[in-house]
Amino acid sequence: MIGNDIVDLRQARLESNWRRKGYLEKLFCPREQFWILEASDQTQMVWLLWSMKESAYKIHSRRKNWRAFAPLKLICQTLEIKGALVTGSVQCENITFFTQSILSQHFIHTVATEQFPLPPIKVNISGYNPMDTSYRNTEPATVSHHGRYLALAYT
Repeated sequence: MIGNDIVDLRQARLESNWRRKGYLEKLFCPREQFWILEASDQTQMVWLLWSMKESAYKIHSRRKNWRAFAPLKLICQTLEIKGALVTGSVQCENITFFTQSILSQHFIHTVATEQFPLPPIKVNISGYNPMDTSYRNTEPATVSHHGRYLALAYT
């Protein structure tokens, strides 16, 4: 099983003020807050960690029928940034999810799985049109959309 999440950075800037009082504490544990505050691009780090948590959540919620908004129960354990490629892991209820993220100036995309190393995953990122649902015919394993982007992942 895989999960995937995409964050349109322009849309995130319009919709969320992560610098407001209490925002980081609601979503991120102390170690994650440290990573954010020490990052050269703090905004990018906020959305990277969020994307990692969200992609792991998508697996966990399908497997456990877990429908809680509980970002503090999803803890980013490891983070390794090499240019535009980020690998990491997220812990939730004693389950470890392994993630791989792509950073671009326009979006952040993450895939997650319980397998390490990650199995081959095909990803298709395109423009998102809410009126066009034809992508469903391609039977993606997981779908994510935000702002201008649609991300489909296939195993």
